[in-house]
Amino acid sequence: MDSSKKSSAPKKANPKIIDAGSTFLDPSKISKLPVVSLQQFLKGQVSGVYGTEPSGEPGTVQNLFIRGISMPVFSAKDQFQSQPTIVVDGIPVISYDHPFAYDIQQYDFNRIGPATNILANIDPENIASIEVLKDLSESGKYGPRAANGIISITTKRASYLKKISFNTYIGLATPDAVTTLNGADENAFRKPFYTKYATFDQIQNIPAYLRDSSYTVYYGPSNWTDLYYKNTLQYGLNISITGGVDNANFRAAVGSLRDNSVADASGLSRYNASFMLNMKPTKWLSFTATMSASQLWRDRNKYFRDRFAEVRYLPDLTNPISPNKDYYAQFLREYDKAFDNNKTNIVDASFVTKMTFGKFNFISTFSTDYSGGYRDIFYPRTLLETNNYVSNYFGYNQRVIMDNKVAYNLSWHNTHFIDLEGGQSVQLDRYRYDYSYAYNGSSDYIKLNIQDTPKPNIFATPTANSGGYLFTNTFRFIDQTQNNLLSYYARAGYHYKDKYKLSLLLRGDGSSNQQPTSRWFLSPILSGEWNIKNDLLPARSAISELALKTSIGRVGRVQQDDRYAAGPQYTVDIGFTGQPRIGSYQGLAPLNRPYNLGWVGYNIPWAYTEQENVGLDMGLWHNRLRASVDLYSRTDKNEIINVPANADYGYAYAAMPGMSVNNSGIDVELSADILPAKSKFQWTPSISFNFNRNVLKALPGGINQLVVGTGVNSRLLQVGKSIDQYWLLQNQGIYNRDSEVPVNPNGGAKLSFHGIPLKAGDPKWNDLNGDYNIDDNDKVLQGHSLPVVSGGINNDFRYKSWSLGVNLYYNLGRNIINQAMANRFDFINQQSANDINSVKEITFWQKMGDYSKYPVYNPWSDVIPYRTDQDLFLENGSFIKLRSVSLSYDMMGLFKKSKITKFLIYTSVTNVFTLTPYTGRDPELVDYKGYDTGYGQPIPRTYTLGIKMDL
Repeated sequence: MDSSKKSSAPKKANPKIIDAGSTFLDPSKISKLPVVSLQQFLKGQVSGVYGTEPSGEPGTVQNLFIRGISMPVFSAKDQFQSQPTIVVDGIPVISYDHPFAYDIQQYDFNRIGPATNILANIDPENIASIEVLKDLSESGKYGPRAANGIISITTKRASYLKKISFNTYIGLATPDAVTTLNGADENAFRKPFYTKYATFDQIQNIPAYLRDSSYTVYYGPSNWTDLYYKNTLQYGLNISITGGVDNANFRAAVGSLRDNSVADASGLSRYNASFMLNMKPTKWLSFTATMSASQLWRDRNKYFRDRFAEVRYLPDLTNPISPNKDYYAQFLREYDKAFDNNKTNIVDASFVTKMTFGKFNFISTFSTDYSGGYRDIFYPRTLLETNNYVSNYFGYNQRVIMDNKVAYNLSWHNTHFIDLEGGQSVQLDRYRYDYSYAYNGSSDYIKLNIQDTPKPNIFATPTANSGGYLFTNTFRFIDQTQNNLLSYYARAGYHYKDKYKLSLLLRGDGSSNQQPTSRWFLSPILSGEWNIKNDLLPARSAISELALKTSIGRVGRVQQDDRYAAGPQYTVDIGFTGQPRIGSYQGLAPLNRPYNLGWVGYNIPWAYTEQENVGLDMGLWHNRLRASVDLYSRTDKNEIINVPANADYGYAYAAMPGMSVNNSGIDVELSADILPAKSKFQWTPSISFNFNRNVLKALPGGINQLVVGTGVNSRLLQVGKSIDQYWLLQNQGIYNRDSEVPVNPNGGAKLSFHGIPLKAGDPKWNDLNGDYNIDDNDKVLQGHSLPVVSGGINNDFRYKSWSLGVNLYYNLGRNIINQAMANRFDFINQQSANDINSVKEITFWQKMGDYSKYPVYNPWSDVIPYRTDQDLFLENGSFIKLRSVSLSYDMMGLFKKSKITKFLIYTSVTNVFTLTPYTGRDPELVDYKGYDTGYGQPIPRTYTLGIKMDL
């Protein structure tokens, strides 16, 4: 059996093969760019696919969304449930760590454990094709896993052809220039505020590190950048071999990669190996076995914020780290005494048996996907104010799939064709973690965390039963969740003379995460195609292809949290540390209501998505011009959201179904071969375009709006409005004098903010309801955290043996909250509040943004004038980015008589420049809420040189 004779894509090889509802990508482009993850490559390559890269730090988690978001994203859990399914060689792999571990965290920065992007394990050199399935006509066969779309990856096949492939590259990553600051610059920044507003006492309370201009620790040279930002090398290597005979052949590949960040000495190392074996002992029986293994080592950043979030401990934040190189070097030497080891092992395997009896095909597949993460940490006393820290984490994600299907093909008179298929599958998922941490080790030279070993502590609470003492310096967390999915499906397809096609899929899915009263969900999907070219225009030579395609259907949406499956529940969580942990009450393990998680009631039905898609594929002049246009509508229904309820039982809210969100829009893909095929010079431009609008259609219980969260972080959901909008006060300037503050004619009270009278130096916020009190009733929904329009522009040029590729990526109609700038101006509150948002990294001494565009408010005002819930910090985050330029030369003209069958040398540059009105950093560096916190590492400009060779 020679699987290499079969193309992984059903159409001819073009730079981008487009089809209504799906898109095939040319994988050869991936390997010419130093991308580490699948998300990085897909940005701007496919209409309707939007990727986020909140940090340029290698190995960090990135996200993809297909045709908008299915639910409001308030947390990492919501983000997790909005991700598409990644299918590798037919295996729906676990591509993101389960978010249930966030329940034991105080901060929503990084998930405990290595927090590594699992999709960084895929070596682009092993990819044969990538297909993005956006509508249900094709993705529906995956059932609930298709609710957010499917990205299907096919790896290179085994072959009897004896071939050795060698691919390698080396690259240089370079940081942008920065403007550094020291104590004198900080004083100059603060001077207008102190001059205009400060009282004598406030002047006396200026931070100690700014009081003495002769203090070289802060007023000396600001030359820390050489220790933080560096030019770094990147390199990769892949070697593969194929061979065998017609009925028994294989492919084996090994590879490695090192991606170094330009900041903070962070980076990612990847080691991977894969093997595929095909065997066909008889004409009716064949076996295919594939296995791949990867190991990811992540060197993480040294951010104070991330370290303090991990240790759940905030030291004195009064004085920031020094911008002077000598003092910063001392800190790095202390950090060298610590360690932070992050390792992830990933193993995928599948075994496929196929039996053919006439027109019947029986296919049985067993596959498994496993990823295990390890993180070991030690911080010495010198980094935590005489309090050392150690933690250990091990967690894994495990999926087992057993799939069986039978297919029957029938045709007569070469006119009528019927395809019948039926099948059954079982998917078993398990997620687990074991995590512990400890403080106050006896010595920085002893870096062990010995669990379950009691030790007397005079400050601990004695137990009544044992007469001893609880050892409160060691804490342990264990949790596990399982999701099981059982599915049955049947599909019938009919097409007539390659003119009309009709397909009906019926699928039943049962999930263990659903309640017993609604365990099963039925999914009908109907799709059709009308080949207009073959039916009405066969003689029109100018029209190469013209087809109208449509689909309509629904699929269930599996709840990723098993706590909804049983209704009201209890937990053994009775810890006294302010966070969930294994604990007891005087030696007993009682049950407790999970008040912090909300009430879960009965009769919670399946959430599901209904989708409609109409698309037109067109090719003109021997397919030299290719176009695909899709109109779509996706409505997600019965989604669960927390609603205020059951306060008389001690709960703040209850988890209730009934939320509905609609995403509708248009996808456009265009590409063309501009010059005649005989021309030595070729130019193939292509463009992808997506317009998407999301609307909240319903909330539980028929309510019209819902406020989620409190304070500056609160969000408003309002039926009829978009779910990705910010809820903000409208800023109209500054009150320069007390007399400018409006006075209520009824009673003479001045305009106030939550009851606090406004005065000179405070912002002018719009009093929408005219009640002379600025509060949440005066906030309005503004902007969008996701782009309204997104896509990419590609240009491929070829001349003889030369090829040039230029790729641009754009997001339009997107807004960003510049939280980094808000924190910069809110320096009075930031220096007095000892919380995680007040942490100052070494990048505190780096200027980011334009200070002149902001009014000089009174930073001591009780109204907190530089709060983030106002449109003062809402900026246009649209951008167009020249993502990459690649140049390659085919050198086979020099090796015509050798055994070399391919010799390509190439060079590329990525992240070339960005055009944007945004005044902050790179507009890509925002979190999932649309906030630029200032913490993500920069995305570097990288220059690469590589070689591809086949023997």
